[in-house]
Amino acid sequence: MKLSIIIPTLEEEAVLADTIDHALDLGDEVCVSDGGSTDRSLEIARNLGVRTVEGAAGRGGQLNRGARATSGEVLLFLHADSRLRRNSRELIQAAIDAGAVGGGFHVRYDHGSRWLTGLGNRLIRWRTSMTGSPLGDQCQFLTREAFETLGGFQDWPILEDLDLIRRLKKLGPTVVLDAPVSTSARRFESQGILRTVAGNWLIWILFLVGVSPQRLARLYRQIR
Repeated sequence: MKLSIIIPTLEEEAVLADTIDHALDLGDEVCVSDGGSTDRSLEIARNLGVRTVEGAAGRGGQLNRGARATSGEVLLFLHADSRLRRNSRELIQAAIDAGAVGGGFHVRYDHGSRWLTGLGNRLIRWRTSMTGSPLGDQCQFLTREAFETLGGFQDWPILEDLDLIRRLKKLGPTVVLDAPVSTSARRFESQGILRTVAGNWLIWILFLVGVSPQRLARLYRQIR
């Protein structure tokens, strides 16, 4: 299995070097897909020798550009503030060999207060277990064949990750791997956990009843 890791960036110079080093230990190739950073994100990526692509901001478009600049049979989308466990590659390989078309990981929020991250971890684990739908900060992965069949991510301002996993589940078996990806709790810290969770659920419910991602993006900016 050739594993390509795509990292979307927008002003991520503070964490990107460590993220790239981490990704290089896991994947066969790494691509940083930048959405218009004005900091040193692209310079850092190029100095570390990984492929870079540039374009307009918007995670769906960035992920698509990154995926199409790589050649792996399996694609993994890694946020710049997230880290996978050392055995994640082997778990992905086993899932694909068993017939899965993709999936993601459970998540563990860190770098915040114990109470804050503990509650966040329980809520996200419950939601993921109930829905079987890992989202973008849970390191979504899928085969390139599935990615091409689906036409990649929607070029939406929001919810491209939820849309992808919903379509992927219709294509074939998906998995949620229990080797939790470690990711930053910075949104919980800046917005408050109850506000963050309630806002997320509101956005998801409105999307599922037919509100457009464009309208939801405007609402998201108002409530964050």
